[in-house]
Amino acid sequence: MKQIILITDGCSNVGVDPAAAAAQAYEDGIVVNVIGVLDGGDLGERGAAEVERIAAAGGGMSRLVHAKDLARTVQMMTRQTVAHTIRQVVHTELSTIMGKDTDIAALPPDKRAQVVEVMDQLNEKASLQVALLIDASGSMRAKLPAAAEAVRDLMLSLQARRGKSELAVFHYPGSMERVAELDHGWSADLQGADKLFQKLNMKGTTPTGPAIIEVLKYMGAYQSAPAGLDDLEEQPLEAREGLFRDYMV
Repeated sequence: MKQIILITDGCSNVGVDPAAAAAQAYEDGIVVNVIGVLDGGDLGERGAAEVERIAAAGGGMSRLVHAKDLARTVQMMTRQTVAHTIRQVVHTELSTIMGKDTDIAALPPDKRAQVVEVMDQLNEKASLQVALLIDASGSMRAKLPAAAEAVRDLMLSLQARRGKSELAVFHYPGSMERVAELDHGWSADLQGADKLFQKLNMKGTTPTGPAIIEVLKYMGAYQSAPAGLDDLEEQPLEAREGLFRDYMV
């Protein structure tokens, strides 16, 4: 199982629509969850709407949280997404064996208990890759210590699972004209999480869509863009807004 957790506090303002990029991730079997980090109790109407839209397109969950609750929310999202994915797989298998739309609740009590037990085991034993993608635009500066804490706590949570669990960490925008930068590659034992973001070059642009695409490339899921995505990656928001304004999932 693979998932991306996007942590941001603002709106994308350059490149491809992040909802379109998230939809591409979901099509490639990668769930995209989004956490909007509140600033003074507010994310802004447009920012909150974008957080929800990206998660909906990526088949994941969205949450708006204060920085102090970020670590707990990241762990919760990871666990819930794994459980949801396993439930979907089991539901599909049951429908194949027992008929269309057969749900776990429709099983006899003894069979239902066996299925739930298998789901619990899968929840702990299934292999998992989580890519954290962290907005490092200028307005996130004060929130990066909370992001580093979230990375550390998520790694501890993943290490407690019995299945193989790996974490990779990215921030965006990157340095030297990079859309996104890999801070730490796949690892089951992340060291120095508190030092991940000490040397960032904070910028004003927020290329969320292109950053998601870069993570997909790293995860080996992005082969070629749907029509129009590659052409739009480096265009400013105003240039591509009309094309994706009515984008729905």
